[in-house]
Amino acid sequence: MRTGTLAAVPELEERTDEQLKSESKHRAAARTILGARAAERYDAQTARRYFNEALAACTPQERPYLRQMMKASLAQAERRPDELKEAMEKLGQAPPTGRQMLALRLMGLVSPPPGAGVAARARGIAILLGIVVVLLAAGYAMAELGALPFGGIGLLGGLLVGLVIVIAVLGVLALLGRRRQARQREAARAGPRPG
Repeated sequence: MRTGTLAAVPELEERTDEQLKSESKHRAAARTILGARAAERYDAQTARRYFNEALAACTPQERPYLRQMMKASLAQAERRPDELKEAMEKLGQAPPTGRQMLALRLMGLVSPPPGAGVAARARGIAILLGIVVVLLAAGYAMAELGALPFGGIGLLGGLLVGLVIVIAVLGVLALLGRRRQARQREAARAGPRPG
């Protein structure tokens, strides 16, 4: 991280959004963190507003670096994986992995950014419904397979048990994913920062 007002970013990262909003001494650093958090929630409008406030509060020497951070965050928020990769490389940070790029592309298809056309939104709804149907079918198949030695299971019972199986599997995957993200965040904090 650069020296100057943005040098305070690491020490402010643990603060809550409310604490960051009231931060006055390191306003640019606080607004940068708020913008990055909004981008992680895929809220491009809020992220852009916070980054613009950070740009107004930082020194002229820090503006090019902050603009690049803004570009990377907005590319993430607006689900543009290729621009995100390019911006991360220009920041000197590791670009997103292939899986992360694929997940961002899928997010762009399922949940298009605000302002996307009706066709993009309809496509997102159709993809989401397709995913739900496939997951329910897989859950029903597992329930049917598990109940086969006991004489099988009815359609409604199979769908209910299948739904429970799908919810359990998704819950376990979400828990494992969060733990993995927490480990990666800790490793990123412990690692060297770009200068």
